[in-house]
Amino acid sequence: MSGGQAWRGNWRVRLYERVRERGYDSLTAFANTRPTASLVALAEELGKDDVAGMQVLSGLLAEAEQRKQVTRFVRDVLVRELIECLPDGWPAVLDDANRFKVAKAFGSWLADTPETHKERARQVRTALLTTPPPPGWRPLGPDDELLLALLPDEEV
Repeated sequence: MSGGQAWRGNWRVRLYERVRERGYDSLTAFANTRPTASLVALAEELGKDDVAGMQVLSGLLAEAEQRKQVTRFVRDVLVRELIECLPDGWPAVLDDANRFKVAKAFGSWLADTPETHKERARQVRTALLTTPPPPGWRPLGPDDELLLALLPDEEV
């Protein structure tokens, strides 16, 4: 995205027009076919110069709220952040460099987590840091077994 074009005009209409042009009836359906793509990568696919990752995030959250699937959305965003920050999976050793990568993933995720789910997200973060997953663990989508165990589909 360049020159701030993403925020000009009615970006919500533009976002959903792009989704429909690609044959999807919702932004969630589009994103579900790319479960490990970052929000920025999804935005660039929809419009490199005029769609922003935050717009994709906003649209996904709105759809999740309508469908009462916010917990799944929270897991989805965590997967995208973990894959972006830890492309080789969970580190075997949490040295300073890896601790920073993990902190970046969790920080971005918590910032994007709706207030209704923040406490549960903090609990997931604590659980993953206290009892780390196996080295190389890479969740490939929001229905990852470990993430479902830590953050089940109980709406709050």
